[in-house]
Amino acid sequence: MSQHPDTQTTDTTDTTDTTDTTDTTDTTDTTEDSSKRLRIVNTFMKRRTHMNKKAELALTSPEFTQYIVNNSSGDGDLQGITDLRALFDDTANGPNAPLTLEIGFGLGDSLIEMAIADPARNFVGVEVHEPGIGKCAYMAGTQGLSNIKIINGDAIKLLQQLPENHLDRIQLFFPDPWQKKRHHKRRFVSPERMAIVTRSLKPGGWFHTATDWEHYAFWMLKVLDLMPNLKNQAGTGNFAVRPDFRPMTKFERRGIERGHGVWDLIYIKQ
Repeated sequence: MSQHPDTQTTDTTDTTDTTDTTDTTDTTDTTEDSSKRLRIVNTFMKRRTHMNKKAELALTSPEFTQYIVNNSSGDGDLQGITDLRALFDDTANGPNAPLTLEIGFGLGDSLIEMAIADPARNFVGVEVHEPGIGKCAYMAGTQGLSNIKIINGDAIKLLQQLPENHLDRIQLFFPDPWQKKRHHKRRFVSPERMAIVTRSLKPGGWFHTATDWEHYAFWMLKVLDLMPNLKNQAGTGNFAVRPDFRPMTKFERRGIERGHGVWDLIYIKQ
């Protein structure tokens, strides 16, 4: 789960990982054609982070390779990853099960929890921080999951090479809000990026995002309400009620205890 660095907390009961999991996608900002790369604007700052032993084991041991689709270190090579459903050809669910893509899953705790709670659904997480990739793969392996795959790389680049109408859900939880006005261009939710996101969703598919930054919440509401082929599940101008299937993290719970608000937005492709 992407969590901005000034509020992120890490579960220290089983790891000392302190990964900065800002919105973990190196994205393309476009003005004419969203499929063409005109100017690259990063929506994250990739930092050197501590790798705990469990994450390192998952990145190096053959027993976890079934979960990591491509190279788990450095810049993810996305070449040839053009069909996420095909990743599940040899699994119990198969390629035709409902498919959710999470952008920037951070350390993977909530993604794993969702995969456990909904075993008939397939999940793909895309992330760029190696400690998070390793920890997520480790948890998937220890739980014996067969409905999850992990990709290292830029989510926008990945979405651009997927077929249209490919995914049932795309989720983006607690992305970096980039509070300063001069950094707003780095925010993931923009008309240009959302055009790329929407293209990959099936009709009736969901885009689900959540944030604890009020300004960013209303920014996203304005952008998403104006997308021509997305419909606000809660009605134009409204935020969604937090759904039970979205796990509440320690990060989110601590924020609520401190009086912080949390806003969910769910949009359906028409």
